[in-house]
Amino acid sequence: MNKRSWLVFVILAIAVLIRVIPLSLANPQETATTVNSSPEPSPSLVIAGGNLRYDNAEVFQKIIELAGGKGAKIAVLPTASGNPINSGKYSVEAFKKYGAEPIFIPVAVENIDVDYRKAVQDSALIKELEECEGVYFTGGSQERITQALYTETGEKTPLLDAIWKLYKKGGVIAGTSAGAAIMSDTMFRDANNVLSVLKYGVTEGKEIDKGLGFIGNDIFIDQHFFIRGRFARSLVVMKKKGYNLGIGVDENTALVVKNNIAEVIGYKGALVMDLSAATTNPSIKEFNIKNVKLTYLDRGDKFNLQTKEVIVHPLKLAGTKVEPNNPIYQPHFNHQKLYPDILANTVVVDLMFNFVDNEQQEVIGLAFTNISEDEKPELGFEFKFRKGTDTLGYFTSAFGSEDYTVMNIYLDVTPIRMTDKLYEYISS
Repeated sequence: MNKRSWLVFVILAIAVLIRVIPLSLANPQETATTVNSSPEPSPSLVIAGGNLRYDNAEVFQKIIELAGGKGAKIAVLPTASGNPINSGKYSVEAFKKYGAEPIFIPVAVENIDVDYRKAVQDSALIKELEECEGVYFTGGSQERITQALYTETGEKTPLLDAIWKLYKKGGVIAGTSAGAAIMSDTMFRDANNVLSVLKYGVTEGKEIDKGLGFIGNDIFIDQHFFIRGRFARSLVVMKKKGYNLGIGVDENTALVVKNNIAEVIGYKGALVMDLSAATTNPSIKEFNIKNVKLTYLDRGDKFNLQTKEVIVHPLKLAGTKVEPNNPIYQPHFNHQKLYPDILANTVVVDLMFNFVDNEQQEVIGLAFTNISEDEKPELGFEFKFRKGTDTLGYFTSAFGSEDYTVMNIYLDVTPIRMTDKLYEYISS
């Protein structure tokens, strides 16, 4: 082969190689961009704690934003409501007000003309839902939601399959009150008052039941949390079912969950309950637990569900850092407090705010009843809140009120016997 022929051969060989070599080898950076151009779907949850006001623009706008923005199609399910027509109508109007295109899905177990057992199989209805980017469950009774969306043998109905499909492809599932309770794998179904749950526990199929489980099987969710003093009942369920992490959301407030980050928006806050280091005394038959770690998240605070890291709102970081373990820190409060009704409206939040910024190292709350009809009128519970070496807080008034983030308060719950002499007169 002469020089000219050899040169032609080399040129032709190079041309063939250029056509054969994948672009990924020729330009790795460009290929990486191409490969990553279709990221995995990122679904989200908006878990409202109940009594979500229709003028709560922040929560409704967040649902719409996560569903794709203005014009997003949101399926409204009034399934939990005792008056589904009215409940669905008001929710539809709210979503329209904030720029969405809501679709009423007539699935309810009572007070509606459509038979829910047929509706959950209706291909036309399912197609409507499949065209949506979000689903919203109204409040009411969570038992009605699971009754409608599960078969009698506990399997998913076609409509529930469609909701899960929407969620997994990156949609948003939102709900208030009952619509929040169904987010975890286990939900309260028809529970008695909180003290009764402490005294008598919960039974599968009665006080608790299977939820829809959108948040996964390792996080427990409860609603109407501070207003109804429900933190204690959550501990009972978490202990029984083996949950290490629970979150309770208060009224007119929502927990937004996306990419394992939970953010609090709205009016009040949420309580994180961590039982990963908690213990119980098996020799005591009544409910007891020690070393529960509590963290209060206020509006704008975030929580990493995997690492359990708290991401404090910037306005709090710019405010006052509350450092109980810093020897030079001067606490705002210096009076000793006792909480004789720890299960009352918002008391546990007030306690945590005061305690983190108080010189007290321990504070006691009590739960008991004096109703003679109770089978165990003498049984009560002591709630001992303790500071740890990692207890920390942040305070700001930048929101227009006194707002705290409180991290790592430790709680022991111990059964006690209430005596006849709760107090005595001062002698003259």
